[in-house]
Amino acid sequence: MTAKPLDLQMPSLMGRVMRSSAWSALGYLGSQGLRLASNLILTRLLFPEAFGMMTLVSVFLVGLTMFSDMGTGPAIMHHKRGEEADFLNTAFTLQMIRGVILFGLTCVLAYPVSLFYGLPELALILPASGVTLLMNGLMPTRIETETRHLRVGQLTVLDMIAQIIGLIVTIGLSWALQSVWALVLGGIFATLAKLILTWTTLPGLVNRFRWEPQAAHDLMRFGFWLFLSTACGFIASQGDKAVLGKYLTLDQLGIYNIGYFLASFPILLGYAITGRLLIPIYRESSPAGSTENFARLRKMRFILSGTLITLLAVLAVLGQWIVGILYDDRYVQSGAVLVMVAIIQMPLVVGMSYDHAALAAGDSRNFFYYALTRAVFLILGLILGAETAGMFGALAGSGLATVLSYPVLVWLARRHHAWDPEHDLIIWGISALIVAFVIWQDADVLTSLMSAF
Repeated sequence: MTAKPLDLQMPSLMGRVMRSSAWSALGYLGSQGLRLASNLILTRLLFPEAFGMMTLVSVFLVGLTMFSDMGTGPAIMHHKRGEEADFLNTAFTLQMIRGVILFGLTCVLAYPVSLFYGLPELALILPASGVTLLMNGLMPTRIETETRHLRVGQLTVLDMIAQIIGLIVTIGLSWALQSVWALVLGGIFATLAKLILTWTTLPGLVNRFRWEPQAAHDLMRFGFWLFLSTACGFIASQGDKAVLGKYLTLDQLGIYNIGYFLASFPILLGYAITGRLLIPIYRESSPAGSTENFARLRKMRFILSGTLITLLAVLAVLGQWIVGILYDDRYVQSGAVLVMVAIIQMPLVVGMSYDHAALAAGDSRNFFYYALTRAVFLILGLILGAETAGMFGALAGSGLATVLSYPVLVWLARRHHAWDPEHDLIIWGISALIVAFVIWQDADVLTSLMSAF
């Protein structure tokens, strides 16, 4: 099966970009709305310790996933053979084998992990939750094919339906069981629903077991560096929880996770949009291709950055009030966490769109160098900060790590003609003003974070 040439006419491309952006934003807002509704209900049915337990489970599962990522999704999106049946079926086979291995690892490592954290329940909860890794390995490549062509509407709807099913199951089981097992089983049902829906409703190739040596070589060559990058990405996305899991009690970790969940809304929105759109955009409209391409990317970048910075500013300024409205007194300290996390995430906005230029060009090696630099700075910042000043120090250290890794991100962006210094200078300046105002307004809130944890 040969790929149909993509329409490179800019009105068509920009039309697809705008539709996909709208769908991605709508899907993310709907997903986060459901998560928030679920959170508000479940915090009244369960105790903070349950959320602390699932935070550790999430760290473990995400860690296994990211430390084994072969990059089949980005490879399908950027590779010239990304429409061929042999290539797609080989990618599916790799993904399926990986899922089986990951599930096996959850069974093998569950007991040692439970000893490390001193939580015997993890010995059973981890293998049960690991079933989702097995099911994710069976997801069809039609998901990546749709994303490759910026057709994300149906994907968004299916994700929402699966999440709603998982939410209903989780709430029902939480009411009946009053146990962390409700969260475990709810996650399994949500993943199973997505697996069934994508196989039965998405158009395109029906995957089969296939191993074409050349396709496997291309996938693994691209995936090797991306595998290393996502291993570093685990530290970026889950390092705080992994480190704080050793310094905080389960109820404190649950309180932290509530604040982090609320504060991460804008950044995860940005990742949801850029993750689905930027590789196809850079592939079809490289900033090195013309000044018009660069100008279009600059416009999109300013819209995205301005939106995210505004949302983070609102959360930082109103964090205490938001938590007070939404949660009971058991979670009051989540307000201070929300304020702090919103502040330290502002530097992430500056270069959010740059690294995808490297992936669109197939430059996974230099993408890894940036990911490694950020991971090293981040883990050092988290550990040294936690040893010095507890949770406050760990969060401050993670924010500093993003700033210190910025020069390497600029180096990567310049290699692919994506760096926009004017954009960065403006966003850095706005972020600095917002941070200064929040520190002046909420100095007592941040001080309480130091003393409470």
